[in-house]
Amino acid sequence: MHYIVGDIQGCCDPLDALLDKVGFSPSRDHLWVVGDLVNRGPTSLRTLKRLRGLGDAACCLLGNHDLHLLAVAHGVRKPHKGDTLDEILQADDRDEWISWLRTRRLAVHEQGWLMVHAGVVPQWDLDLTLSLAGEVERHLQSDDMVDFLHAMYGNEPSRWDASLAGNDRLRFTVNVLTRTRFVTADGSLELKTKDGSGPAPDGHYPWFEAPGRKTQGVPIAFGHWSTLGLISRPDLLSLDTGCVWGGKLTAARVDGGHREIIQVECAQSQRPSD
Repeated sequence: MHYIVGDIQGCCDPLDALLDKVGFSPSRDHLWVVGDLVNRGPTSLRTLKRLRGLGDAACCLLGNHDLHLLAVAHGVRKPHKGDTLDEILQADDRDEWISWLRTRRLAVHEQGWLMVHAGVVPQWDLDLTLSLAGEVERHLQSDDMVDFLHAMYGNEPSRWDASLAGNDRLRFTVNVLTRTRFVTADGSLELKTKDGSGPAPDGHYPWFEAPGRKTQGVPIAFGHWSTLGLISRPDLLSLDTGCVWGGKLTAARVDGGHREIIQVECAQSQRPSD
């Protein structure tokens, strides 16, 4: 069986309950987690241990909270109010966990699904999305990772251009794959709207409704946007259902056309305003 799971955010008890509910077996099944493995929940370290313990049966993507952990661990950023990363940062084997995290992916295409944490811009097709994700992955795994983490932050450039190069290209890619919610038709990002539960800002669309999107027809699974709730369409899976806020942890079984949604209840770890 093949399962795609939404944002866990350091809530390991619901993850354990979900794996038990589906009878997950690492020797038979495979799991993809669409980012935000850690932070805000109470058991981020145990979540990493659980996921890493699944070995090759689990593929974990990086979300904005996971990148934030890497930045804090390397002194690039200070912790935010509401962060729950101390258990990882103070662990005797913290370097091992940080090293494991930096080798995770930003986009994969498996079982017919493109999986990302947040979304894509309309100008990217499947091949370009995977290629750009690979560029960032290589920097995270390279000797210049800390320099890259320093350059990663910022909202500019805000619009895709194939001529983007260097840190501008990498930063834009990170923002698309781990932060985007609303875009314009020309591929400009709107990154100031944090909640995203209301109408799109003027001239913007939810990224998956942007006209002329080149990934149209490519099934995409993503997380990041808990206020959307569950969306389960033939070509779209929105899987962040607010586990850390007391919602649900959601998995979608995707096996060659078969679709099943599995959910477990989550205890509230933080309030959305925290």
